[in-house]
Amino acid sequence: MKWIFVCALTGSLAAQTPNPSSSRSHALWEMPKAGGIITGYRTPRVADVYLEDSVRLQSLFHDGKIYLSLRDAISLTLENNLDLELERYGIRLADSDVLRSKAGSLPRGVPLSIRESAAGLGTPVVGPNGTLGGGDSPALQSLIGPGVQVDLSILGSVPLPTGPAIPNLDPQIVANASGSHQSNIQNSTFLPGIRSLNSNNTVANVGYQQGFTSGGTLDLFFNNSRLNQNNPLSLYNPTVTSNIGITFTQPLLRGFGFEANRRYIKIAANNRRVSDTVFLQQLIATVSGIVRLYWDLQSLNGDVRVREQAVASADQFLRDSRNQKDAGTFAEIDVTRAQSELSRRQRDLAVARSLVRQQEAVVRDYLTRGRVDSALANAPIVATDPLPEPAPVESVSIDQLYAVALRDRPDAAQAKIQLENAELSLRGSQNGVRPELDVVATAENSGLAGAMEQPGFSVDHLLTGGYGSALSELAHNNFPTYSVGVQVALPFRNQAARSDVIRDELTVRQQQIRIRQLEKQIRLEVTNASIAVDQARETYEATKSERVFQEQILADEQQKLEVGASTSYFVIEYQRDLAAARSAEVSALANYQKAKTALQRATGTILEDYQIVLDDAFRGAVQQRSGPPSTAR
Repeated sequence: MKWIFVCALTGSLAAQTPNPSSSRSHALWEMPKAGGIITGYRTPRVADVYLEDSVRLQSLFHDGKIYLSLRDAISLTLENNLDLELERYGIRLADSDVLRSKAGSLPRGVPLSIRESAAGLGTPVVGPNGTLGGGDSPALQSLIGPGVQVDLSILGSVPLPTGPAIPNLDPQIVANASGSHQSNIQNSTFLPGIRSLNSNNTVANVGYQQGFTSGGTLDLFFNNSRLNQNNPLSLYNPTVTSNIGITFTQPLLRGFGFEANRRYIKIAANNRRVSDTVFLQQLIATVSGIVRLYWDLQSLNGDVRVREQAVASADQFLRDSRNQKDAGTFAEIDVTRAQSELSRRQRDLAVARSLVRQQEAVVRDYLTRGRVDSALANAPIVATDPLPEPAPVESVSIDQLYAVALRDRPDAAQAKIQLENAELSLRGSQNGVRPELDVVATAENSGLAGAMEQPGFSVDHLLTGGYGSALSELAHNNFPTYSVGVQVALPFRNQAARSDVIRDELTVRQQQIRIRQLEKQIRLEVTNASIAVDQARETYEATKSERVFQEQILADEQQKLEVGASTSYFVIEYQRDLAAARSAEVSALANYQKAKTALQRATGTILEDYQIVLDDAFRGAVQQRSGPPSTAR
């Protein structure tokens, strides 16, 4: 499946090199390279936000115009669209959660929303009075999207931190050093003549702590102290004490096992996959959005050509009417009617041209990051790809399309990943219901050395000396201490842990329902999109046939007018009908292409159909070069 391929691709995103067409690398952040103990204390570098457009747009600018093919429009969108750029940061947020989970910490969550493209002006529509307007039919618009932010968290979200706490998996060294002086006032018959007991104590300790995904914790310690005091009862003074040991604690019930203690790592890895699917959803929405906006622009351009033809025919009819009036076969009212019709068609042409300019502004905004020079910002866009004719009908059943959608749509994959996360959280909370039973093992060795303080006592040469003697005792394991024990905690009601299990069980059931809801929704979307394609194809064929008949009707009516069997009123009406039929044909052809795009989006095949290189999309740098402006039509 494509989304699995994307998961593999995104792992190397930070190491990508700049693309000539993009002039930048898209590494958003990178960790310091390993190579020393201080690596963990160096701040990771996060690149500044990049808000410059790629050089591709400038390469399409010729003779004061932007010559834009559909392929160029898609490439510019992949390089410059801010919705995609925003989702690239979502992927990196997921990467940071993976890093965080490796320390045993709860992931902080990933963004679960995408943004639809702007609605645009739609295809040309003729109002009841014949004036040109703009907009889409409600059925088709509902398949395309309203141009707002869509929250995907309904498919699942980050689980709450239930279950036993995970030990800190990052090893750490702890150390302390201190020096102290203490005076204790004495009031004792055992120490006559001593006003106070004074001591000077120096301490230097170091330890190593490590948690494991089995649930166990390791504490390795090495403690040292030097004590100098005026106590006459001390046998050795000053004394040096050292002890080294290890303590290992391993849960046997609650908190035991790799599954329970690696659940955050697995959830973070799943969230990384979720971020991939969210990016794919944004990519699909963005590509389908620019395709729709491009065909809308081309249809509005086509309608301008229709209105220009209508103005030309009205102007020719006005000249013919004046000639007929001069010849005495037309009345003054016929000339006035022809002049009025020319004004009406000039008005419609002006509206059509203004709609093109507005649609160009929408398209330009979608293809840039908002920092283009005035020449590009005001340049007309020449859409060089004509609206293609409908392809031959393919006999593909709804069941086949539905199977493709379940395989290729990223939201279907995302819902299953979120179910995995809910089940991981459930297993963690089930582990938390168990009583606590931990085994604790300790092994310790001590050493002491000092100078003989009391004369007349026998000297233990093992204990006399300095710090080296104390370390020698440790090395020879002269004074070992061992202990093994268990500690138990039995909460009688255990209400919090039980409620967590109930809640997580319900969350799993909810996620199962969400998956079924999504599957139903996908089937409905595929069905409606498929029906819309069939309807759009039939509508186009009907409007094409209507246009042919209207041309024949107008030609017949003009012949009747030439022999005096008709009036200018009927000719003008048929000219209006022909202009409306031509405009409807352009609109129907564009609606067919948009319905086809909606079906490609509903089945999740649009990226494959338009040969989108996923690596290019993730990096925001497209390898494909733009074609020459000579392709303009």
